[in-house]
Amino acid sequence: MELIKFYFTGLVILVVAIFANFLAAQLGLKTWYDFLNQWGSGNALNFKDGIWLFILYPIILGCSALLGNVIWKSVF
Repeated sequence: MELIKFYFTGLVILVVAIFANFLAAQLGLKTWYDFLNQWGSGNALNFKDGIWLFILYPIILGCSALLGNVIWKSVF
């Protein structure tokens, strides 16, 4: 049953990550895909993209893991 819980939590994280990436693209922020594709090109990461990628995005994904656990506990 624990493996199913991990899978469910992973699905919640995936759905939230997809939504967060869509939102980032709409707001003109770089996603990890964009950042890694520019890694060796010499393009600098601006401040707002850095805040998004290294602070806000991980917080959002961490909260989605908590959300997955809360949903799991309330349903099962």
